[in-house]
Amino acid sequence: MKRLLSLASSGVALMASALAQDIAIPFEKFETDNGLTVIVHEDRKAPVVAVSVWYKVGSKDEPEGKSGFAHLFEHLMFNGSENYDGEWFLPLQEIGATGLNGTTNFDRTNYFQTVPTPALDRILWMESDRMGHFLGAVTQEKLDEQRGVVQNEKRQGENAPYGRVFNNIIEGLFPDEHPYGHTVIGSMEDLNAASLEDVKAWFEEYYGPNNAVLVLAGDINTEEARPLVDKYFGDIEAGPPLSKWESWVPKREAISRETMVDNVPQARIYRVWVAPGDADPQSTDLAIAASILGDGKNSRLYKDLVYDKQIATDVGVFNLELQMASIFGITASVKDGESVEEVEQALDRQIASFLSKAPRRDEVELVATKTRAGIIRGLEEVGGFGGKAVTLAQGELVAGDPGFFQRELEELDEATPKAVQAAAQEWLGDNYYQLTVLPNEEYAASSRGVDRSSGLPPVSGETELDFPDVQTAELSNDMQVVLAERSTIPVVNIALQFDAGYAADAGGKLGLANFTTSMLDEGAGKYDALELAAELERLGTTLSAGSSLDTTTVQMSALKENLRPSLDLLADVVQRPTFPEEEIERQRTQILTGISQEKVNPTAIAIRMLPQMMYGEDHAYGVPLTGSGTEEAVSSITKADLENFRSTWMRPDNGTLYVVGDTTMEEIQPVLERTFGKWRASGEKPTKNVAEVGYAEPKVVIVNRPGSPQSAILAGHIAPPTGADNNIEISAMNEIIGGGFNSRINSNLREDKGWSYGSFSTLVGAEGQRPFIIIAPVQTDQTGASIAEIQRELSAFLGETPATREELERVVLDNVRSLPGQYETSGSVLGSLLSSGRYGREYNYPETLPASYRNLSTADITAAAKEVLKPEQLIWLIVGDAEKIRDEVEAAGIGDVEVIDASDL
Repeated sequence: MKRLLSLASSGVALMASALAQDIAIPFEKFETDNGLTVIVHEDRKAPVVAVSVWYKVGSKDEPEGKSGFAHLFEHLMFNGSENYDGEWFLPLQEIGATGLNGTTNFDRTNYFQTVPTPALDRILWMESDRMGHFLGAVTQEKLDEQRGVVQNEKRQGENAPYGRVFNNIIEGLFPDEHPYGHTVIGSMEDLNAASLEDVKAWFEEYYGPNNAVLVLAGDINTEEARPLVDKYFGDIEAGPPLSKWESWVPKREAISRETMVDNVPQARIYRVWVAPGDADPQSTDLAIAASILGDGKNSRLYKDLVYDKQIATDVGVFNLELQMASIFGITASVKDGESVEEVEQALDRQIASFLSKAPRRDEVELVATKTRAGIIRGLEEVGGFGGKAVTLAQGELVAGDPGFFQRELEELDEATPKAVQAAAQEWLGDNYYQLTVLPNEEYAASSRGVDRSSGLPPVSGETELDFPDVQTAELSNDMQVVLAERSTIPVVNIALQFDAGYAADAGGKLGLANFTTSMLDEGAGKYDALELAAELERLGTTLSAGSSLDTTTVQMSALKENLRPSLDLLADVVQRPTFPEEEIERQRTQILTGISQEKVNPTAIAIRMLPQMMYGEDHAYGVPLTGSGTEEAVSSITKADLENFRSTWMRPDNGTLYVVGDTTMEEIQPVLERTFGKWRASGEKPTKNVAEVGYAEPKVVIVNRPGSPQSAILAGHIAPPTGADNNIEISAMNEIIGGGFNSRINSNLREDKGWSYGSFSTLVGAEGQRPFIIIAPVQTDQTGASIAEIQRELSAFLGETPATREELERVVLDNVRSLPGQYETSGSVLGSLLSSGRYGREYNYPETLPASYRNLSTADITAAAKEVLKPEQLIWLIVGDAEKIRDEVEAAGIGDVEVIDASDL
């Protein structure tokens, strides 16, 4: 309805009976053998034919990094074809063509012109030549020329007052991943990146006859049209089959606001909502709402804000209808001297009134009258921007029905005040995006300034970490309690950490630890899953459970005033989970879905596979580091398995209670004793196989993912435990070689070569020998070269270019000076206590770090590198397109290459 309402003028008074008359555009529709949809409308009032070609491709079809490409391509199509290599407009000027142009929007690209009947052969020849014979005429010179034209169009538009508004509206209203999440004209960067190869690929994919609609309207009928269409278009090859977005109306659940300061004459408010697409009947109701609120001097908002209150100079309301979703918007220009806040409050009042009380019937009928009057006038023309050809083509695009506009008119005539109100209530709530544009203010810089010639100011002094004192105690069941007081806010954080984790799955059903912790809050004690969630919310308490490689932890954060009932819930979750069968199956489905997603994520694929290669399948660490397990194991897990894991591993003699927050040991110990003191363990405490292993046999494996746009390189081997005496030296060494943004590996592959968005090395925390893993997602054609660069960096670090004093100093300063910020919150203190407990450290471990780091020498780093880094022992796992990368991986000389198909994982 937007395109219908956009034609509406002030209207004329029409009798109610006139509203029922038919506005018809008789047409015939057929399809050629190569898939071209043809629509013919006969109108003999003048010896002219409107020729309109619509391609079903717009900015919504652009992949990431190609924004603006559909519009750029529209420009290129006017620059000649293989058999007429010249400007499109010259031969049309010769024949007296009118209403000729092309446009691009989110959903489609169209080309149109109206020509005298004797010139019909010429224009059909030209349109078919650029549809079927275009690529041979495209040159780099033409591409560069039209790129410049489009960029100047973008500059011109954005240089106008309020010209940058739509960019912000689109980005603020739609999520990044939505096809409408970027503007039609695109970004300068993406336009600069467009290449001849992109042009060819775009044309071959989207510009085939089977993705196009040809409308012929005017001095022609189907009998005359069919042989002409076959003659000029029939020999064009069809394009490939395409997947098409049809609908995606993102659900917004909050108000978001943005303010822009720009070179504009007055402040202006833009308030926009996402609404249903063009084909949805509610779109008509919203178009009516838009007209009642803001179309004309008698509309509600215009009369209130501009006429009566005189706080705005103009107000407009629109419903921009698109195929997948629409944009409903209100604009209000604030009168000089009036406040933005007052205008916004007036908008709020009028919208609230509209939502609370249905519009009057005469208001709804007036919209129908104005719209119909405008349509009647607009359909006098066969072509142009809004005539019969456009109306027929738009209906075919939106609904597969050239006569779709008649259905919209019927919806308009049948609309009721209640339906209009209901649509507004559903879509125009507190879920809008608002952009307020303010004029630039005059500012002046001081004539005085700091002397910058001496460079960066030095850091004047050092801050010291004030880590809280840690106390320990014991409950009557010998369960250990560790407390750090933090009284900043009245909150107490508690964690129960058990010696379990993914490693406890080894030798059994992989994924059991993860499955068990995911079920703990799905029903416990007297509560089912929803009741437990509601009770936690009532108390203002948060609760979570999860596992790492070595530990299983249940954490809770409670308001001090509700600590006792919150602890009762924690006890229920840990000691009395019910594991309902229906929740088990729901959780199983989610976990299996997660595993299937991991198996298509390149990094996750490698993280799942590497541990078994490094440790062997009998070792506790030879399990997927994601913790999710395997489909076979997860599918076989029973309620008895879950109960057994909890009773075996989550027991008082295998866990420690950690408390951080607004409490003392005198306060908390009796409460913990009441809650957990009677909890007793039975049977022998379990153990895990974390015995030392030797280096696994180095190997090279490619996981084949045909068509993968990049290669995920992962390489790993074992390293000393996290609790090793020289862990500080090892950690600092890793930061220099690959653990930080400025590390050697990332600086090489990202900053110097530009082959990767980010490449790094990591030491996965573990009580036993931990995994050292290098992760480098790189562009496909640089896979082998990237492997060679990683090898070169490791070898050089161990040989001719060891760590420098400057690199070490940077790491030391970063780690020491960041400590106060790292341990600012109670949650971070709790995390430190959990880590210290896991690795057998003193609980004041963070306080020892400044001295440990300051005592480091480059010799320490070199020694740590020689102990840890074993380039010749790395197991390489590369996830990518084997056909494209195998030769270069083999040429890297790291070993024999084994290929595994990703579909076999």
